[in-house]
Amino acid sequence: MGVGGLGPRVPAPTVAACQTDVADLDPAANLATVGERLAALEDGVDLALFPEYGLTGFVADERVYDAALTRDGTELDRLAAYASDHDLALLAGFVEDAADGQYYNTVAYVTPDGDRTFYRKRHLWAAESEVLATGDDAVTVDTPVGEAGLVTCYDLNFVEVSAAFAREHVDALLVVGAWPGTYSENWRLLLRARALDGVRWVVGCGRTGRRDLPDAPTVDYAGRSAVVRPDGAVGRALNRDERTLVADLDPEILTEQREFIPVLGEDS
Repeated sequence: MGVGGLGPRVPAPTVAACQTDVADLDPAANLATVGERLAALEDGVDLALFPEYGLTGFVADERVYDAALTRDGTELDRLAAYASDHDLALLAGFVEDAADGQYYNTVAYVTPDGDRTFYRKRHLWAAESEVLATGDDAVTVDTPVGEAGLVTCYDLNFVEVSAAFAREHVDALLVVGAWPGTYSENWRLLLRARALDGVRWVVGCGRTGRRDLPDAPTVDYAGRSAVVRPDGAVGRALNRDERTLVADLDPEILTEQREFIPVLGEDS
């Protein structure tokens, strides 16, 4: 029986942050990696996240356009097939070749039923703005962990983004990142801050490994994927190893913390 004899407790949803090295400009290799990581997951995972640009990688020159994917292309169809085959929702990033002729840093949220929701990064970092267009809209989506806001990397730095999602009373932020290792402490700090200032779960999935392409700056990525509790404490976390973090997001923890810190009252 559940608490107070109210019946059996509903199982907490389970998330997996699949921290991966990414093959820059090689969607076929990255999709194979996604398939391998999903096949290795334990049973019962409801939602799996892959990093920013996890399907395409990124470089700030015209080569990135050749790796870009369309929303209705075979690569996204394959991602949807993975979601269906493993009976879980997926979140993964890619460079989008859009119908408006622009290119975007986009994440796709795909359900086991094949529904697709897309978010385009609204705050581009450094050289991204030289080759990509900026997204316009905040995006929330109904997920196994509740209503969730979609966030990409540098978006974390903007308190107004967090505040807007707080007004939506989302239960979680799902964050994909490719954070440089030099600033890894900032990534972890911002994940914790965004959990606490909205009293919600934050699941951050970071890229690990190295970008080492000809005629492009070498970047060592932070990894450091984490699940942060609604009180701002790190529940589970990785360092730079290419591993998967699996955690349950207990809805009772969220309820208790929102009662303790009632910043999301009627006037918020």
